[in-house]
Amino acid sequence: MDLRRQYEIKETELYGSPYTSAEIGEGFAGDVKNLVKLIQAESGEGKSQIANSKDKLEAQLGHCLWSVIVLSKTHNVDLETAFMEAMDRLENHLLETQE
Repeated sequence: MDLRRQYEIKETELYGSPYTSAEIGEGFAGDVKNLVKLIQAESGEGKSQIANSKDKLEAQLGHCLWSVIVLSKTHNVDLETAFMEAMDRLENHLLETQE
């Protein structure tokens, strides 16, 4: 989270205060939108041709993951527990729909 602290300092210098949780969430939504474009370009399913799409896709996945980690820390969410519980729910749903 040291990187987040560095960004808070920079945001305060530029904008007078660090980004709020909602603003970080909005940035994450933008990152996801960019991720979708890169997935489409990399898979050949989209209309976009993006140079170095594989490298950019890898970087964008990293950005998205970092945003999720920052948001989980900001909201005191145990991300590991939340992930494991979500996987259990998905598995149970899958099992229920097979019966």
